[in-house]
Amino acid sequence: MPSLDPEDVNERNDKPSQNIIAVISQFADDNLTFVRNISPCLGLAGLLIITRSIWLITKFGYASDIPAWFIERNISIRGRVRNITETGLKVEHQPIYVPLLSPLLTKPGQCVTLLDVRLAGVELTSEGQKWISQQLKPSETVWLRLIARQNETLHCLVSVNRGSLLNICVNEELLKDGLARTSPLVGLDPQSRIYWRLYKRLLRAESRAEKKGKGLWKEESRWERAANVLKNNMLIKSIKKLYKWTSGAKE
Repeated sequence: MPSLDPEDVNERNDKPSQNIIAVISQFADDNLTFVRNISPCLGLAGLLIITRSIWLITKFGYASDIPAWFIERNISIRGRVRNITETGLKVEHQPIYVPLLSPLLTKPGQCVTLLDVRLAGVELTSEGQKWISQQLKPSETVWLRLIARQNETLHCLVSVNRGSLLNICVNEELLKDGLARTSPLVGLDPQSRIYWRLYKRLLRAESRAEKKGKGLWKEESRWERAANVLKNNMLIKSIKKLYKWTSGAKE
């Protein structure tokens, strides 16, 4: 059996690697434009990821600070309730905290500003305000699903966690209990899919309260109706006035 020359063996072993290198080189030559463009594309993709990550850890003090794509994609942001108003909530935005990056994005001595939040598609009543005050504890964390922006006002679906598996939507709960009425979704195109999807969802919640006679939809009993009729009767009012006048004259 003839012996193999070590140089022949090395030459044979190098051929596969040389073939691979040749194929890669040939591909690069044939696709020179693609190779030149792939690096900037990867760099741009990385820049977009970094930019979006920075937005997620940036604290928003005003509605106008929030990027348009947050609103367009109905992104949810986190915040703490600081005040309850006649029209909604005042919320302090609480962004995602990253140990090294977050302090760099916070200005020393920066004053705390609050976001003006309205409950999307909901017209609050005084009873609804009381309910929110009872249900949302001071400084409780809420999630704001951004629906629309109108000047410096945010229209949102407001959610709060009640246990690991329970997440309630404040907008729907108010309507289910008859503590609010549905209203047009401000800032959305009435012909858009999201408008009708949300509006149907809120109408369904209001319908449940109406069927069960809750809150605004509570029916008066016979005695309550009779009492209201007597209270508003002109004859009864005249008799009361006459009685007061005669009582005052006797004194």
